[in-house]
Amino acid sequence: MAPLFADEIRASVQQYYGKELKTSDDLKTNACCTAGAPPKYIRECIKNLHESTVAKYYGCGLCLPSYDLTGCSVLDLGCGAGRDVYIASQLVGPKGRVVGVDMTVELLDAAREQKAYHAEKFGFDNTEFYQGYLESLSDIEALEKGSFDVIMSNCVMNLCTDKPAVLKACYELLKPGGEMYFSDVYANQRVPMVLQKDSTLWGECLSGALYWNDFVNMAKKAGFSDPRLVEDAPITIQNAGVRDTVVREGFGSLKFYSATYRLFKVEELEPACEDYGQAVIYKGTIPRMQSEFKLDKGDVFETGKVHPVGGNTWYMLEKNPQLKSHFSFIGDFSRHYGIFEGCGTSLPYDKQSSSSTKGRSKGASCC
Repeated sequence: MAPLFADEIRASVQQYYGKELKTSDDLKTNACCTAGAPPKYIRECIKNLHESTVAKYYGCGLCLPSYDLTGCSVLDLGCGAGRDVYIASQLVGPKGRVVGVDMTVELLDAAREQKAYHAEKFGFDNTEFYQGYLESLSDIEALEKGSFDVIMSNCVMNLCTDKPAVLKACYELLKPGGEMYFSDVYANQRVPMVLQKDSTLWGECLSGALYWNDFVNMAKKAGFSDPRLVEDAPITIQNAGVRDTVVREGFGSLKFYSATYRLFKVEELEPACEDYGQAVIYKGTIPRMQSEFKLDKGDVFETGKVHPVGGNTWYMLEKNPQLKSHFSFIGDFSRHYGIFEGCGTSLPYDKQSSSSTKGRSKGASCC
């Protein structure tokens, strides 16, 4: 992307989120709004937040792994006014650390303004906020390579002008076995330049959306060898003006989806799901997940049941410190049986909303 265009987009996004939007009600589409209600334990955390912090929330549903985060170091990219930082603060506890990064001064000022309030409310202070561009995370000295267990992001990657740089930096910042867990907006085809230059569509998380297969290849190139889709839902553009703009430019076939991905930093991962005859048994020991644990859209582990898995899934569970102790592992890598059944390269998203489709998960927590 040309530097001038990148600078224009950054200025436009800062203007849109820093000055034009006052609350989430000012958004013109539902692309950056939560698709489903958060679970009870997250709702309890939200109750502890200052009302101004909640009001200035423009992202997707909270993007954090469902396992126990006690003591973890978490980085929130595009933290805005700090809602998700202060939720994560409660989940990691006094021995954990949560860092928020955003480029918009007005939103960071709002986040820092309530720092003392939340420290008193929680009984500890474990949060930090820094201004910077996500494309230049290495410029922030407080962010050390290999220091984070989890990197989260809510509907922010699409606003970035150099997405490969962001993904590469995230890979470097994660600890071995750590993961980037985030929701964003994706498209069924590449968004044309004429729409990319529309500042409103960009601010509403649409024009900067990646074509889903470009994202997958981009993530792999950054080091995340096997991106895992957790959940997704189609985005309906409810604002007539925005919808008409897309159609008027001749791109009525362009479809958008909200999707949550998890990207593991595990060097042993292969480009595809290979079958080594392995299996795992979930012990049911993760808090709030006694019946089953969902790794991704295709891997839901019922407690006590033997589940055949590919080599990559095995490694994701075995190399992640927060997951390993909750599983029993069967088999090894001594014999290869070919590609693991179910690995494909077609559009991975559901074309209907999950509310109208039986047997599917309840929609993506994003955008």
